[in-house]
Amino acid sequence: MRIHRWLYRGQRPNWIARTLNRAWAAVASSGVASNYLATLEVTGRKSGRIVSLPLVLVVVDGQRYLVSMLGDNVHWVHNVRAAGGRAVLRSGGREEIQLEEVPADQRAPILRAYLQRAPGARPHVPVNKDAALAEFQKVAAAFPVFRLASN
Repeated sequence: MRIHRWLYRGQRPNWIARTLNRAWAAVASSGVASNYLATLEVTGRKSGRIVSLPLVLVVVDGQRYLVSMLGDNVHWVHNVRAAGGRAVLRSGGREEIQLEEVPADQRAPILRAYLQRAPGARPHVPVNKDAALAEFQKVAAAFPVFRLASN
């Protein structure tokens, strides 16, 4: 959808997307959709402040994952890496987590499951949600995926 691309033009949310993200973060933190949506809290690498954003959780083979729909060059991904993977997940409660980046050659099945679950991400990932796994493998390196481990 063009609106989704417009909201995140230049791989950054515009003011409308930021406002919507704040609202979704509040919903996600409440636990209303705890098996689907959560708020990730990570320390900003430059500001040192806690940055919160809503993300879609995807479960594959019993493991929980977070995916960057906008690719590698986004603040939350840089912040997670700078924090050594330490973060907090809020979804009805508070869970300290360790995020472990998934190697690109293992991301394809997770990306496919993510696109099935997160329709808002589809305009940003250049693969049809029903495409063969090989198609997801071609773009996997461009979309960071993190496995959630509890601390």
